[in-house]
Amino acid sequence: EVVEIIPRSGFYDYSAKYTPGESEYQVPAKLAPETREQIRAWSKKAYEVLGCQGAVRVDFRLHPERGPFVLEVNTIPGMTERSLLPMSAQALGISFDQLVEKILSSAVAKKR
Repeated sequence: EVVEIIPRSGFYDYSAKYTPGESEYQVPAKLAPETREQIRAWSKKAYEVLGCQGAVRVDFRLHPERGPFVLEVNTIPGMTERSLLPMSAQALGISFDQLVEKILSSAVAKKR
C-alpha cells in the first residue's frame, strides 16, 4: 500500500524520520485513485527494469503540478516497527511475521 509521510517540521530529515511523533504516516496515502495506480505501476516497472528480487521499497516525491516521480529504489528496506515496508504490508492485512515469512520463502524459492 502507498504510504504518505507528513513531517511535522515540513521537511523529512533525520529527526523527522527517527524521532517518534515528528512525522505522521497516512496509510493508505490520501491520493486520487489515478495517482495511486500510477505510483503502483511505476513501482512495479522500476522493480522489473532494475532486476530487483525480494522485498524493495520505491520512494516517490509528489510534485503539486507534475505529479509523482521516482526518488529512489531501496533494495534493502527497513524492517523495524517504524519502517515503511511493514507499515505498508500491515495496511494490506499482512502481519510483520507474515511479511518476514514471505520474504524468506521468496529467497528460498529463488535459491532452488
